[in-house]
Amino acid sequence: MKKWLILSCCLFCAFPLSAQTVRILLAENLKNAQIQNSGLVYIYAQGSKKKFKVSKPESLSVQALGGGKLQLGALRSDGTLIIEPAHGVKLTFQKNSYTGKLYAVPSGKTFQLVEYTDMENYLLGVLPYEMSPSWPLEALKAQAVAARTYTLMEIKNKKKKEFDLYSDIRSQMYKGSGKVYDSVRQAVTATKGQILTYQKKPFYTYYHANCGGGTDDAKSWTGSSAPTIKPLKGASCGYDTHSKSYSWTKTVPQKSINNFVNKNGLKGNVKKISIGKQSPSKRAETLLFATSKGKKELSCPKFRLSVGSSVLRSCKITDIDKSSGGFTFSGHGYGHGVGLCQDGAKGMAEAGKNYKKILSNYFPSSTITEQ
Repeated sequence: MKKWLILSCCLFCAFPLSAQTVRILLAENLKNAQIQNSGLVYIYAQGSKKKFKVSKPESLSVQALGGGKLQLGALRSDGTLIIEPAHGVKLTFQKNSYTGKLYAVPSGKTFQLVEYTDMENYLLGVLPYEMSPSWPLEALKAQAVAARTYTLMEIKNKKKKEFDLYSDIRSQMYKGSGKVYDSVRQAVTATKGQILTYQKKPFYTYYHANCGGGTDDAKSWTGSSAPTIKPLKGASCGYDTHSKSYSWTKTVPQKSINNFVNKNGLKGNVKKISIGKQSPSKRAETLLFATSKGKKELSCPKFRLSVGSSVLRSCKITDIDKSSGGFTFSGHGYGHGVGLCQDGAKGMAEAGKNYKKILSNYFPSSTITEQ
């Protein structure tokens, strides 16, 4: 690494961290990481009064030394190291580009890489990977409000110590704001600071690809015993039939099915599967599995995640048949079926509905609130 210039703290103006700063886990269990900077960056240990300046593009190498120690070039630290880009500078890690601060946080013999950025910047890196940037602007606006509200709920709940959200489907897909689509920027800017509330409080604004004709009560997916608030009790759709995800037929391998039931207390080879309990929108809440050793009723959402959510598209199952090598499932929709139906949002936008109408349809009794 090239020689760095050392700066005093008074000459360095850090970006302020507001209450809406979002911390995204980009990677974990890292022993080393290569990060490319497109221009001026500042590097320092958390809590240090000394900052180092890297003026030109190069590859910054972060390494775990063990025992909570990290090294970045000539800089060693017993704790977190920070790479902060100047305005307009991008940091590239694993082919994705970021514009926020990157924190290398030690964790035993490895480290986590966490980006700190502001809410609106974060959304620029979420929308194009949760909804196609080529879709109608009003659909993108609805997605922006839903994603912003979901993010605020994750920050509020603070389930994780070092970060707020994952950068994958465990939270929301995120690939950084280094590449920004004009349509996405327009949608985020037009709805800046807007969130959904119910009785003056934000709530989890879940969303999914296709509801198969209607969304469901959140309890059918979360398994919660608590009463569901009105915006998450389910809604009619009718605007998602244009999508190839509306109807599907998929074969789930026998091995995947056997593995699931065996791990859940039912031994033997599965010979029959039937639908057990159903939600109001006809999603299977449970499935009945039968082997030569017995029968067991198990959660359909858990089964779907076990065999692959892209294999079993949803639990809105209409038919199950034994087939060569496994079981063939037919059904409607793609995803958990709660909250915003993205294909439905597209359909409503193409029918001339604005984002406020879209959100009020999928989250009935909710209110758009300016933050």
